[in-house]
Amino acid sequence: MATTTCTRFTDEYQLYEELGKGAFSVVRRCVKLCTGQEYAAKIINTKKLSARDHQKLEREARICRLLKHPNIVRLHDSISEEGFHYLLFDLVTGGELFEDIVAREYYSEADASHCIQQILEAVLHCHQMGVVHRDLKPENLLLASKCKNAAVKLADFGLAIEVQGDQQAWFGFAGTPGYLSPEVLRKEAYGKPVDIWACGVILYILLVGYPPFWDEDQHKLYQQIKAGAYDFPSPEWDTVTPEAKNLINQMLTINPAKRITAQEALKHPWVCQRSTVASMMHRQETVECLKKFNARRKLKGAILTTMLVSRNFSAAKSLLNKKADVKPQTNSTKNSIVTSPKGNLPSPAL
Repeated sequence: MATTTCTRFTDEYQLYEELGKGAFSVVRRCVKLCTGQEYAAKIINTKKLSARDHQKLEREARICRLLKHPNIVRLHDSISEEGFHYLLFDLVTGGELFEDIVAREYYSEADASHCIQQILEAVLHCHQMGVVHRDLKPENLLLASKCKNAAVKLADFGLAIEVQGDQQAWFGFAGTPGYLSPEVLRKEAYGKPVDIWACGVILYILLVGYPPFWDEDQHKLYQQIKAGAYDFPSPEWDTVTPEAKNLINQMLTINPAKRITAQEALKHPWVCQRSTVASMMHRQETVECLKKFNARRKLKGAILTTMLVSRNFSAAKSLLNKKADVKPQTNSTKNSIVTSPKGNLPSPAL
């Protein structure tokens, strides 16, 4: 698939309703006129982009062209016009994985195993193609459709980078705070293992509905992550199998050289033998906690999107209180209180 330059997008596609919006882009449903096939068109206003942003856009398109996997949202076309760039992706209609889970009547450890297996399959393909995602988080885990057992799809490669083999280098401070690895926070050389760390955070949340590292103070949050200071508190973790905890421990290993790889994780008994290893017990408490977790993400995300779209960058920066290269989190405002399995605590920086 080649990038088409100086070709009018409207000659080939018909645009329909808006699906989402960012500071410099909008996503709309579109149909290819000659085939009737539906896609999601990410429309970037290139007039507003800096030279660095243009480079990032080119990198994102280049990376997305490389990736062709059932568990990754695929790029089908890339069209550059005067003032706008169009990226045509799979139209995924199932919404976010985490939102789907809380709507289910039944959700078990075995279901969590199936979810992480699909995520790991996507990550393995990325790593085999020399790509590090760098921003694995719930918002980027979508479902192909609303059908039962729809495939999980990894999306948003805006922060992804290309690496050679097992190359480790300092590629910059990028990601979402609650999912950043210790090596990134220490500003050390890093590579593919950062994605596995984020998978460990996601798996932890999939099992109990709240994150392993959290604090309303971001500095304290980062100290927790760098120290690997998480645990499996009672009573919610008492019903989780030792094999699940073992996989989390191997993913959340501080030393990236000793951290499990995607290929190794897919061979872990809790993943590849889940029918006999993972518990089938319904996890109602996890679902309830996950509902609160989702609500905090959505609230913060809505506030930040409004600020960025209105170009109120100073207010957004004040709210985030983060480094500029780090993507905004989507939890609630700093002083809110949430009910956690451990009682009433300040809301976590997720």
